[in-house]
Amino acid sequence: MTTTYGIITGLRDASLRIGAGEIVAVVGPNGAGKSTLLASIVGLVRPAAGRVLLDGRDVTGWAPDRLLRRGVALVPERRRIFTDLSVLENLLLGGAVLRPATRRARVAELLELFPVLAAKRAEPAGYLSGGEAQQLAIARALMSRPRLLLLDEPSLGLAPTLVDLVFDLIARLRAEGRTILVVEQNVRRVLALADRGYVLRSGRVTDTGTGAALAERGDLFAAYLGEPG
Repeated sequence: MTTTYGIITGLRDASLRIGAGEIVAVVGPNGAGKSTLLASIVGLVRPAAGRVLLDGRDVTGWAPDRLLRRGVALVPERRRIFTDLSVLENLLLGGAVLRPATRRARVAELLELFPVLAAKRAEPAGYLSGGEAQQLAIARALMSRPRLLLLDEPSLGLAPTLVDLVFDLIARLRAEGRTILVVEQNVRRVLALADRGYVLRSGRVTDTGTGAALAERGDLFAAYLGEPG
């Protein structure tokens, strides 16, 4: 897949596969095209070339709401919750594609899964801590019961203890059989959790392999990810 912004190419012939029930990680330096990849998948930008296939069906360029109805949901970078609305109202918006009775039932399920949100359901979302806001962003995306969940930098800007919480949550979602594509700057943590990983550099996929195999690549960390090997 190739995606451009005017004369700037964000992705160059990038190709990846996500199997049902897998966690697939996308890592790479800043500006590598990771968020562009997610935006291209969910229809926020249309690829200039290549296709996005969902269960073998071409969904390239579909609008985000149409893809949401097909089971693809994005948790955007820096959460982007509606801070003036309550926790409950944020969740209800996440279930906008559901019938009212189904939406109410789904809210009840997620408040049980996320007890901190249940305790603060009536509070404005702007009062939540960073970790609580990330939980809300993930819960909002889960409202539609997505078959594919995309996470864009879920641990960005969080304190170490909250990073642990986020990764524990991702592991729990995996145990439930969720299919997850995650872009993450905490490379070693995400590769330890991922079934497979892809490394992006300058918009191209430069390396791929199991999460465990990529995590052992000292040359990869030094050359591509700016970390000691």
